[in-house]
Amino acid sequence: MKKLIPLHARWAFTLFTLIALGFLIIEGKQILCPLVFAMLFSLLLLPASQFFEDRFRFHRSVASMMSVFLMLCLIAGVLYLVGSQLSDLLDDWPQLKSQLTNSFNSLLNYVRVNFHVTTRQQNSIVNSAASKISDGGTGTTSAIGVTVLTASSILLFWVFTIIDTFFLLFYRKLLLQFLIAIFKKENAAVVHEVIARIKFIISKYISGLILEMMVISTVCCTVFLISGVKYALLLGLITGLFNIIPYVGIATALLINTIITISTGVAAGKVILVIITIIIIHLIDSNILLPLIVGSQVRINALITILGVVLGEMLWGIPGMFLSIPVIAILKIIFDRVDSLQPWGLLLGDEIIPEKIPETKSIATEENIPEVETQNV
Repeated sequence: MKKLIPLHARWAFTLFTLIALGFLIIEGKQILCPLVFAMLFSLLLLPASQFFEDRFRFHRSVASMMSVFLMLCLIAGVLYLVGSQLSDLLDDWPQLKSQLTNSFNSLLNYVRVNFHVTTRQQNSIVNSAASKISDGGTGTTSAIGVTVLTASSILLFWVFTIIDTFFLLFYRKLLLQFLIAIFKKENAAVVHEVIARIKFIISKYISGLILEMMVISTVCCTVFLISGVKYALLLGLITGLFNIIPYVGIATALLINTIITISTGVAAGKVILVIITIIIIHLIDSNILLPLIVGSQVRINALITILGVVLGEMLWGIPGMFLSIPVIAILKIIFDRVDSLQPWGLLLGDEIIPEKIPETKSIATEENIPEVETQNV
């Protein structure tokens, strides 16, 4: 008769496994973070790669390279738009800095008059905060070194991401056969279903987010241009890009746009207009655009979303905030199809009764999932 493991021992094993996974995730950030980004990009670029292979009869390597090149062109276009607007902002930086200083002094004077906080007390608080911020550096040389190190790290990160994206597209059938081969033959159908579902959900989710970002940026830029707000294109792009991060992103965009608008020296009415516009667009996006564009592909409740974003920032910083929702969606798909993990999938979901899943057979046919043939690997 098989001896059952005590409950406390099972919980101890689970806790140890979570701690070990957390340690490996943090220590392996330099490898895992570009790899996860590359996986998402490869799922998004898979239809383009298949189109080049089927329509133009390109070799898989050429089709994968063309798909990655299209992605680079899109990223370069967005960076060019943001960079051109930032260059205009930097040209006016001395004037903006002076105006921002005047606005800050006006705020300090308002606090002194209405809350009876003396100027000396305010200056001591400001100087204390400034000293804490500058404690991490040792002058101009340290700042230059940190800047160079950060720029080189970002460049290497994107180089590794692009390379990983290409190889994931190129070796996708080999990787698929490997994932199926490591499980038992009687579980092959379930593995097929999970892989097809992950591809379907993540590709729809990412493409929906990109479309949502374009819609929000266009609406914000149009409203700000009509209202005569300075740097309207920059403010609209910031709102659309930061909106990708759930909850935290829109608050960050609101803060940045408010500071930039105040520094331009416009009347208080336009500052209020920018704030109200962003809030209204966020409400419309959350209740109309997000369900309409992204749909119900990723049904994760708000609590898990917030916890996932915070945990992603703790583990991998800003990239972790972007990756948190897709990773949670992948985990939910896996949990829903493993009997012992279904309660955790229920906890991650938004509703007790899950939505109807599309037919796996049609998805597998569209994705051309190969049969398990070890001799062809």
